[in-house]
Amino acid sequence: MSSAIIKTGGKQFSVEAGQTLRVPSIADKKEGDKIDVEALFVANGDKFTVGGATVKATVVGHGKADKIIVFKKKRRKQYKRKQGHRQGFTEIKIEKI
Repeated sequence: MSSAIIKTGGKQFSVEAGQTLRVPSIADKKEGDKIDVEALFVANGDKFTVGGATVKATVVGHGKADKIIVFKKKRRKQYKRKQGHRQGFTEIKIEKI
């Protein structure tokens, strides 16, 4: 069984064929589009490849993660700020390594 470490959105993910995962938002791709993702490391049994490979994936969908609350406060200064944030993501399915 082959596995790989891919890089997308400034982050690295360990993946296997058939796996579905959430990566930082890829805004210019639509649902069902095929994408190629840069592979930093590929392991296929006892054989290892470092760099120069790509992983084929399909975009399953887009969404937003759960809301987090950003709260700032300075004591005794009457300063309070409350702000919410929902990070966007793209869900992809790994087709072939």
